[in-house]
Amino acid sequence: MVYDKNKIRNENKMKYCITKLQNKIVSFLMDESGHAVEIHADEEEGQELLGNIYIGRVQNVVKNLQAAFVEIEPGKVCYLPLEDLKDPVFTKKGPSKSIQQGDELVVQVSREAIKTKAPSVSTNLCLQGRYVVLDRKQTGVGISKKLPEEQRSRLKQLVEAGLAEKECKYGMIVRTNAAEAGEAAILAELKVLDDRLTRIQDTAKYRTCFSCLYRTPLQWLKRIDSIPWGQDGAAAEHSSIVVEDAELQEQLQQYLEQNHPDDLVQLVHYQDALLPMVKLYSLEKELKEALLPRVWLRSGGYLIIQPTEALTVVDVNTGKFEGEKKKEAAVLKVNLEAARETARQLRLRNLSGIIIVDFINMTEEASKKQLIEVLKQNLLMDPVPARFVDITKLELVEITRKKIEKPLEESMRS
Repeated sequence: MVYDKNKIRNENKMKYCITKLQNKIVSFLMDESGHAVEIHADEEEGQELLGNIYIGRVQNVVKNLQAAFVEIEPGKVCYLPLEDLKDPVFTKKGPSKSIQQGDELVVQVSREAIKTKAPSVSTNLCLQGRYVVLDRKQTGVGISKKLPEEQRSRLKQLVEAGLAEKECKYGMIVRTNAAEAGEAAILAELKVLDDRLTRIQDTAKYRTCFSCLYRTPLQWLKRIDSIPWGQDGAAAEHSSIVVEDAELQEQLQQYLEQNHPDDLVQLVHYQDALLPMVKLYSLEKELKEALLPRVWLRSGGYLIIQPTEALTVVDVNTGKFEGEKKKEAAVLKVNLEAARETARQLRLRNLSGIIIVDFINMTEEASKKQLIEVLKQNLLMDPVPARFVDITKLELVEITRKKIEKPLEESMRS
């Protein structure tokens, strides 16, 4: 895309902005209104483990924890829940039928180290593309539940036909992005992932312990696969990728050329020494606000977000809100805004695990039902699995969000 500072600043597009900030590669996914919906901070050296596949050695098995500890690199020990030990691929096996110390097997890093917790690994190998996730243990075809039923049926028929035609050996999950893709693009990606996973398993028996059988692209590059692009070349109308650093721009261009050549039209190399990209899009302000405990709502209410070792607590307050005379309606208005903002903040800050939200108490069941429905709808917009669980007797709302990457605050601090 031709560089034009005023044009890209004023475009009402979703933007993926990438720059270097505080010795990190910081990427911002901005919505059409110009506000960040996701912020990620990655090390410049690119030492991420998530998604990598290794031949690891079992250090020990702790039956009380129902877990094994597997060393994937010298000194790098990971947690393997025994419930994830399904049809493992052993490259070296001791005499016991059960997993034991000294066994060597193929594992994939399923979760990064978070706070004091070691990385987790699984024997269930998965390869993720833009449109599909190939899953070694999945049977059949699963479709993203975020898609409407009509789209789900269409995609299921298309992919099942493709599985049969290409003789794919694995099950798969069709991602939300597939709804905007053409049939040829989905089936081509399916073939690439199928060949890659087969090759990984076939070559494992010839490799030594601690070998890395597959290394995922750098996280800041791989996240491009999750951006909702348009169909048949229409992506340029909806999204753009704006990168400032010349070295990062070159890496990104190579990645797109190899994996998504059609997306090169979205790539913009931002070049303006007098107005850095962080100032153009107020990225420093977005990052600062995403790390503050207090989040103000337009109504005058506010959230207090407090992550702890065990869980994250969100407290909703009326603050400066001056509502209608009818208290229930006024409280509902603040709570609905808080529900939408809570879902946004979980994604923005990459908070995961158990989340407890203390909304302002309401008396009418209809109000509570409406609040939960709005919360559920907004959680569905999150690309990381997040779901409403229940309301406790103290009227605290329980949410869970899958732990995959470090929270933003921890990423910036490390």
